[in-house]
Amino acid sequence: MLSIRKIGVISRTYRHLNRYRHILAVLLKHGFGELVESLKIDQYLEVGLQLISRKKALREEPLTRPQRLRMVLEELGPTYIKLGQVLSTRPDLIPVEFTEELSKLQDSVPPFSFADAETIIQRELGAPASDVFDRIDTEPAASASIGQVHRARLKNGEEAAVKIQRPGIRAVIEVDLEIMLHLATLAERHVEELALHKPVTIVEEFARTLEKEIDFRIEAANIDRVAQSFLGDPAVYIPAVFREFSSAAVLTTEYVEGIKISNIGELDAAGYDRRLLCSRGADIVLKQVFHHGFFHADPHPGNIFALPGNVICLLDFGMVGVVDRQTREMFVELVDSVVRRNESRAAQVLLQLTRWEQPPDLRQLERELSDFMGRHLYRPLKDIEVGKLLHDLLEIATRFHLQLPPDIFLMLKAISTVEAVGRMLDPEFDMIAKAAPFIEQVLMDRFKPQRVAEDVGDLAARMLKFLHQFPKDLLDLAGLLRQQKLSLQIKHDGLEKVLATHDQISNRLSFSIVIAALIVGSALIVISKTPPLFYGISLIGIIGFLAAALMGIWLLVAILRSGRL
Repeated sequence: MLSIRKIGVISRTYRHLNRYRHILAVLLKHGFGELVESLKIDQYLEVGLQLISRKKALREEPLTRPQRLRMVLEELGPTYIKLGQVLSTRPDLIPVEFTEELSKLQDSVPPFSFADAETIIQRELGAPASDVFDRIDTEPAASASIGQVHRARLKNGEEAAVKIQRPGIRAVIEVDLEIMLHLATLAERHVEELALHKPVTIVEEFARTLEKEIDFRIEAANIDRVAQSFLGDPAVYIPAVFREFSSAAVLTTEYVEGIKISNIGELDAAGYDRRLLCSRGADIVLKQVFHHGFFHADPHPGNIFALPGNVICLLDFGMVGVVDRQTREMFVELVDSVVRRNESRAAQVLLQLTRWEQPPDLRQLERELSDFMGRHLYRPLKDIEVGKLLHDLLEIATRFHLQLPPDIFLMLKAISTVEAVGRMLDPEFDMIAKAAPFIEQVLMDRFKPQRVAEDVGDLAARMLKFLHQFPKDLLDLAGLLRQQKLSLQIKHDGLEKVLATHDQISNRLSFSIVIAALIVGSALIVISKTPPLFYGISLIGIIGFLAAALMGIWLLVAILRSGRL
C-alpha cells in the first residue's frame, strides 16, 4: 500500500524540504501567493522556506484560475498530473469550470533509460529481458507519468507491447502524497473556501485511486473483463494479456497494428467505412454502459484503433467505471423524464441519483429543469448535442449542491467523448438516435417476468431475514434497557428560540401581575388612610403608585424595543 502520513516532525520535514520548496515556488510562480500565505506554512515547517522566492511571475496574457492550476499541476510532475486527471472526473468535489480545464492535462513526460527498463523486467519477471523476449525495442513507443511502452516479440513469435512502470515512481508518489496531505490539512484549518471541498478527503481518495493505477495487475484484470463481455462479437477486438510475462510493474499485452480513429486521412486512404466505424464505436460504449455496467472510462481517440474489416480495437484500461443495475435504471429514468419534458419526475429522479446534505428547493429545481428542457429539446433530435446537454444538466446539479457519484460522471464523460469522436468520423452522427434502443431496452427489462421474479424473490429473502433477525434485536434491546446500558437523547433543533420566547412571555406576565398587585394594594392603603399621611393621603400608598408607574413605563419601553406590541 502507498504510504500517506502527515508531516509533523523535523526529520520528516527535512526529508521533504527540497520537494516542498519546489511545490511552493511553483504555486507562487503561477499566481497562488495569496493561497500560500493563507496556509501559514511557516508555522509548521521549521527551516528552509525563507529561501523560496516570493516574486510573482509577470504574464503578458491574462489567465484564469483554472488555467493557472492546470499549469501548476503540469509543472509539478506525475503525481500532480494524475491528481488533476482524477479531479477532472469529480464535479462533486470541484467546480465544473475546473474539471473542464483539468481534462486538458497532458500525461506525457520524458522516457527513462532502457537500462532501467531492463532492470525492472529482470526484477519483476525473474529473468533478463533477453531471456523473456526474442526482441525488445530500446526506444519506447510511448512514455507517460506512470510508465512507458516498448514494442517486443515473444519467443513464440507473437508481437507484444510491454508497459514498464517508471523506476522509483512509488517513492516519488509517496513523498508527494505526504506533502499533499499536509497541505490539505492546512487548507482545511486555515482556508474556509477550500475547507468546504474537504481537501483531506480528496487526497485520501486520490491515494486509493493511485494505488490501483500503479498496480498493473488490476489493469490486466480490467482488460480480461472487457474482453469476456465482448466474446464472440466480431466488431470488437480487445488485445490479449500475456499473464506469464506480467506483474504489478510490468504489463505485457498483444501488440495491435491499426490506425488511430482520429487519423481521418489514413482511414480514408485505407478504404475504411467511417460511418460504420462511428456506429460500431458508439455501440461498444453504449453496450458497456447500459448492458454490462462496466465500461472503458477514457475512450478518447488515442485509445481507439481501427483494424481491417472496420473492427474497433480498444486500448489502455487503466481507468474504468462501474455502475450497478439500479443506478443504470435511475439514470435511464432521468433521461426518459427529460425527453418527455416531465420536470417534476426529472427532479425527483435527480434527487434519488445524487447525494446531498441539505434538501434543495424542489420548486426552484423543477423550474431550472423546465428551462433546461426548453433550451435543448425544442429542436430536431439530430441537432441536439448530448455532450452539451449532459454538461448543462451537471451544472444544474452543481448549483443545487447535488453530488453525482464519481462513476456516473465517468459514464457521462465517456458518452460525451464518444459523441465527439463519432461526429468527427461522421458529421451527421445522431447520438440520441443511437442511444434510444439501449435506453428503451433498460426500461423494458424491468418488466420481464424473470426480472420481476428475481425482484420478488430478493424482497422475500430480505423480509425473511428481517423477520428472523427482528426478535433477536428486540431481545438485545430489552437486555440493554434492563442493564441500564441504553440511553436516549432527543435533540430539538430550534427549540432554544421557542423556550426563550416562552420565558419572555412568562416574565412579562409576572411583571404585569406584580404591577397590578401594587396598584390594587396601594389603592386599598390610600382608602384606609394608613399612616403616615401626606396632606391626608397615605404616604405608603403614594410610594406604591409611583413604583407601579415606573414599572409600567419600563415594561412598555421593553415591549416597544422588541418591536412587538
